[in-house]
Amino acid sequence: MLAVIGGSGLSQLANLEVTDRKAVRTPFGEPSGPLTFGRLGGSPLVFLARHGYGHTIAPHEVNYRANVWALREVQATAIVSIASAGGIRPDLVPGTLALPHQLIDYTWGRAATFFEGKGMAVTHVDFTEPYSGRLRERVLRAASDCGESIVDGCVYAATQGPRLETAAEITRLERDGADLVGMTGMPEAALARELALEYAAIAVVANYAAGRGDSAQRIALEAIEAVLAGAMARVRKIIERLAGG
Repeated sequence: MLAVIGGSGLSQLANLEVTDRKAVRTPFGEPSGPLTFGRLGGSPLVFLARHGYGHTIAPHEVNYRANVWALREVQATAIVSIASAGGIRPDLVPGTLALPHQLIDYTWGRAATFFEGKGMAVTHVDFTEPYSGRLRERVLRAASDCGESIVDGCVYAATQGPRLETAAEITRLERDGADLVGMTGMPEAALARELALEYAAIAVVANYAAGRGDSAQRIALEAIEAVLAGAMARVRKIIERLAGG
């Protein structure tokens, strides 16, 4: 079963035929909210709002372990993450949909592994390719099938938040090779890998990153909502096609 984790701008899937909602308890505490089950494109799907259904949980306060564990508990086998991001690379303009192939983690202090605690054996997982190649191909094919453009391949920088970055920090990220910046890509991707769940992310460019484009002096937060509203309608089409395919 496909799972979708919705970020800022996607606290529900309007085209999902809801069949059930379920609160799931985990060894790592409560997920961001109840899991919403339904059918999309004729296939079963489970949805979770990463920031809560009222968008009340900040990026650094999300219980990523509980979210990923809960989705595995209900038999999800693949997760597509939807997340807003700032565009660093010049072609990643607001409203662009992008499918990252790599990431760099700048977060700190987040519970980032299931393999810790008294009596737990030290466990390493390969993270050379942080996103599932097979799931990325499915997303690309779904986007093509429904006529939606999506940028194939970019490097996502995960920052701590909740504040946005300084222009100097964005320059540093660019030097490090980052194309996009967001706050929720990690540890979500690594946790999915630890549980052997396929994982891919659709990044929705909500604004130019600090110091870039029309964010040269300040980021116009009031404009982001309109950008996300239009872009998320396109994301819903891709997810529907992906679920049905």
